[in-house]
Amino acid sequence: MQRLRVDQDIRSMSEFRAGIASFLKQVHDTKRPLIITQHGKGAAVLLDVGEYEAMQEKIELLSDVQKAISQIENGEGVAHKNAKDMILKRISK
Repeated sequence: MQRLRVDQDIRSMSEFRAGIASFLKQVHDTKRPLIITQHGKGAAVLLDVGEYEAMQEKIELLSDVQKAISQIENGEGVAHKNAKDMILKRISK
C-alpha cells in the first residue's frame, strides 16, 4: 500500500459525497487509502480492493507466524528432521 499523502488523501464526508466517483478512481489509481472525516475526526478509510486483499493476506501470514512462535515457545514444535520425514512419508503414499 502506498503511503498516505495528507494533503490529498483526507476528505470530509461532504466532499466525499459530492465526488464519490472521482475518489473511488483516485483510490484505485494511486493505491493509497482515503481517510474520510466527519465533524473533523476520522470516520472511515476507503481502500482499493486489491490493496485490502493484500493487507488481509499479510495479517493472516503474521498471525500464522505468531502462532508458530507461540507453539515453539510452548514446546509444541516438531524437529526439522521429524517434519521432513513426516512430509516425505505423506507424499510417498
